[in-house]
Order: sequence, then C-alpha cells, then structure tokens
Amino acid sequence: MEFKFTILDKTDILKVVPLVEKLDNFKVTKEVLSERFLEMIQQNYECAVILSQNEIIGVCGLWFCTRHYAGKSVEVDHVYIEDAYRGKGVGKQFFKWIYDYAINKGCSTIELNTYVSNYPSHKFYYNEGFEILGYHFLKKF
Repeated sequence: MEFKFTILDKTDILKVVPLVEKLDNFKVTKEVLSERFLEMIQQNYECAVILSQNEIIGVCGLWFCTRHYAGKSVEVDHVYIEDAYRGKGVGKQFFKWIYDYAINKGCSTIELNTYVSNYPSHKFYYNEGFEILGYHFLKKF
C-alpha cells in the first residue's frame, strides 16, 4: 500500500477533526475542536497528514517556533494514525517525512508531549531517538 505525506491546505483543516476527536484526551466536542483548529491554522501551525487513496488516515500538528534552549524547533502535536494502519511502519515513514520537512524549514530540533499512560507511543518515540527531558504541566483557568 502506498502512502502520501503532505501538509494539508489551510482551507481543508476541518477534515482532520474526526481523527483528532479519536484521541479523546480531554473529551472536547467536535464544535470546539473545529473552532480551535480554525484559530490554530492562523498561527505558527501546520497540519501534516497521511493519505491512502486520497483518504486521510493519519494526522500530526506541527508548531514552529524558536526556543532559547534549542533554536528553531518544531513541536509535534496530536499525532494519530488509524488503528488499521498501526504496527506496519507507517508511523516511522511519517516521522521520517516530518524530520525532513522540519529540517528543510530550518529546524534543528523536534519536541513533543505524550500522555503518561500512552505506553505504545513511549516505545515508538524512544525507538525514534527521543529523550525525556522534563514534565509537562497544565493549569486550566
């Protein structure tokens, strides 16, 4: 099976909402997710997708910034690949594409957060050479 990795056109951003909904980390409604993605796409955010026969089967947000400790960086966000495509090397191919894309944009580092209980992602990211450097804290107002 062939896959295409690409940056989603900003006008198509709402096409990823059904996949991100499946992450279900904060139980955010589809309406709120849609509003937030429409706002995010106006910021330093791009959305990478995996296409299989023109259907989106994977998604990954990319936040670009310059960090005082890392230089120009990309932060990977809300990575999701449909269940039927997991364990087949698609994630590895996707991340290779993401690394190349970020390097071409001048990035020298890549960062991400993953949930403590998401053990399969920990193994994947360790195998990709990521290291744990700290804790992610969140406070809602």
